[in-house]
Amino acid sequence: QVQLEESGGGSVQTGGSLRLICAASGPTFKTYAMGWFRQAPGKEREAVAAISGSGTILYYADSVKGRFTISRDSAKNTVYLQMNDLKPEDTAVYYCAAKLRGGREYAYWGQGTQVTVSS
Repeated sequence: QVQLEESGGGSVQTGGSLRLICAASGPTFKTYAMGWFRQAPGKEREAVAAISGSGTILYYADSVKGRFTISRDSAKNTVYLQMNDLKPEDTAVYYCAAKLRGGREYAYWGQGTQVTVSS
């Protein structure tokens, strides 16, 4: 069983920054691929960024490339999402998710943390 807990959300103005943190449980955290997703009101959930277990393979949605950075610290069982130059369209609930080695889907999800960007 993997448990995920997000923190670091909040309210900022356009151009501001936030760092989201996802604390994970599980003895084999370093084997999990980790992802950040977001869902805005009335919209479908979308993938924002992802990182492989080794940390060498990264994915970013086109909308956040150059502004967001995903990273992980396997010693702390933690994944980060540094978000810079935030825009109102980044407003959403952000979720952390884990995909176990060999898994096809992200099977474990956190509760989410709200990010609100005002103009």
